[in-house]
Amino acid sequence: MAKLINLTEENFENEVVCDVPVVVDFYADWCEPCQAMMPTVHHLAEEYDGKIKFCKVNIQDQRKLAISNQVMTIPTFLFLKGGRQIDRHTGPLTDTEFEEKLKALL
Repeated sequence: MAKLINLTEENFENEVVCDVPVVVDFYADWCEPCQAMMPTVHHLAEEYDGKIKFCKVNIQDQRKLAISNQVMTIPTFLFLKGGRQIDRHTGPLTDTEFEEKLKALL
């Protein structure tokens, strides 16, 4: 089972600068759209295990990380390659939209 890596200020750089593309999900536990996206995120993390790394950032616990990544609204998804942002999406995505972004990342 693929796991989502919890990012903090301490591990952010080490986790996102790597040989595989990375998706970072900025969320909060109280955010209904964020919670609605979780099954999709978990499913895609399983499907793309070994090809794309899936990470998450709880903005309540990691406020500075959200600010430094200019996250103003949640959910926000960053799509990174080699530590560089390739794409960004704010708000919920359909399964199809999310998968299209992942394919473009590969």
